[in-house]
Amino acid sequence: MDPRFYENPNFNDQTILPDMLNEYPSSEPLKDLSFLDPNPSNSALSSISSPEGDEFSDSVLKYINQVLMEEDMESKPCMFHDPLVLQATEESLYEVIGGGKYPTSQDQKPSLSCGSSGDNVDVQNEKSKNSQANGQPQTSNGGGEKSRAKKQGKKKETVDLRNLLILCAQAVSTNDFRTSTELLKQIRQNSSPFGDGSQRLAHCFANGLEARMAGAGIRTQISHAAVASKQKAVEKLRAYQVHLSACPFKKVSIFFMNKMIMQMAENATTLHIVDFGILYGFQWPILIHKLSMRPGGPPKLRITGIEVPQPGFRPAEWIEETGRRLAKYCERFKVPFEFNAIASQNWESIKVEDLKVERNEVLAVNCMLRFKNLLDETVEVNCPRDSVLKLIRSLKPDIFVHTISNGAYNSPFFVTRFREALFHFSALYDVFDVNIARDSPERLKFETEFYGVEAMNVIACEGIERDERAETYKQWQVRTQRAGLKLLPLDQETTKVYRDKVKNVYHKDFAIDQDGDWMLQGWKGRIIYASSCWVPA
Repeated sequence: MDPRFYENPNFNDQTILPDMLNEYPSSEPLKDLSFLDPNPSNSALSSISSPEGDEFSDSVLKYINQVLMEEDMESKPCMFHDPLVLQATEESLYEVIGGGKYPTSQDQKPSLSCGSSGDNVDVQNEKSKNSQANGQPQTSNGGGEKSRAKKQGKKKETVDLRNLLILCAQAVSTNDFRTSTELLKQIRQNSSPFGDGSQRLAHCFANGLEARMAGAGIRTQISHAAVASKQKAVEKLRAYQVHLSACPFKKVSIFFMNKMIMQMAENATTLHIVDFGILYGFQWPILIHKLSMRPGGPPKLRITGIEVPQPGFRPAEWIEETGRRLAKYCERFKVPFEFNAIASQNWESIKVEDLKVERNEVLAVNCMLRFKNLLDETVEVNCPRDSVLKLIRSLKPDIFVHTISNGAYNSPFFVTRFREALFHFSALYDVFDVNIARDSPERLKFETEFYGVEAMNVIACEGIERDERAETYKQWQVRTQRAGLKLLPLDQETTKVYRDKVKNVYHKDFAIDQDGDWMLQGWKGRIIYASSCWVPA
């Protein structure tokens, strides 16, 4: 196995699946997986013969289609977490009310970002130029320089983009602008947003390095670009659909949380779900359908949806829209329903009374992939992550289902964080390269608007501006136990069921495993997601 992937001793037990020995990343050529149609309605998911598979296709993907068909969807802002959009809106409001210069982490504490606000680097223009240049054949250099084109072609066959990126990050961290600029030029010449997975990854990370080199001044350009794209909710949702169809990660996580909550609420008269990061509510149509079929009739379903506020003067509007959609769905299946919307930028400030917990109800708390955006003790003395976990403990829930993005790129040290992020995102880009056509516009949209934004935040931002802070499942286990919660036993049969489903439908390199009471999901041996259930100790 490539030793570069195991320089950090913690990798062996926290980011690599225990029973998998496949080398990652793979040098295998792109496979022709005809079972995956980029159109979600024709995806492999529809061929699942099990009731749960059919139910996901019927419930979740149709639910997303209903959202897409709403008349005013084109004009609505996108709910998917995007720190750049929120920050840009805050900056605009701050200026409108006469607050002067918007305060940043660089105003509050020393930043590790190199460069200064005086650096005049236009990331968006560079992205555009490089996209055009790299999207053309290698012989498009023009000027009759055929021999040089051939030399560049040979270089592209042997260049180690991963090594160039790490060397560039090291140069950036020491303010060696001459070396970093030269390395960045080489990366740009050999990367493209339209190439294979490694080329797309390199292009994405080069954008992050360039933004970091530019320093604080570049944030305005990045933020304005994010604001310009915030109206494209429909395009993002379509890209999200393709992502759901190509990768089983989120689907299995949704199956898992619904199954565990359903088991806990088997005899409940009222089921109350507190959902940290509810977004559009994709995760609940399956549960609603299951509850409607429960012998003796469905219980009353109460959902408290917690989400970041909508930019502007109506912070809870998009959460309330999610509530209305779920209410219509419950009405269709005759499930009594009540919704409580909480818009909060700082989830650690939420009080128990805000959640309106009632006696004699089964209380389930859920968080799917969102606690990675909470700040930690390296930024705040009173760690927001620990505060939220203690809040959950104080609720005394019947079950807390937690799905995390398993990553080791939360180090305060830039080069270490960069290297870990490179390994993690390499797996994500490789998943797309093997399972989605390279000319898919939805793939490009997801890589740009989701992976690209996350990677930009990890690489270019520091302090309170960096809110992509993924930790490994073992780190989360320590945190959660320290907050006074204990793991619920995970039945091995449950893991086997999901493993068999994925094995029968998806690419052979998708894997599901179990470590203790955590269910792990991975690609070519690298753990991507992990899920577990908790109760008060």
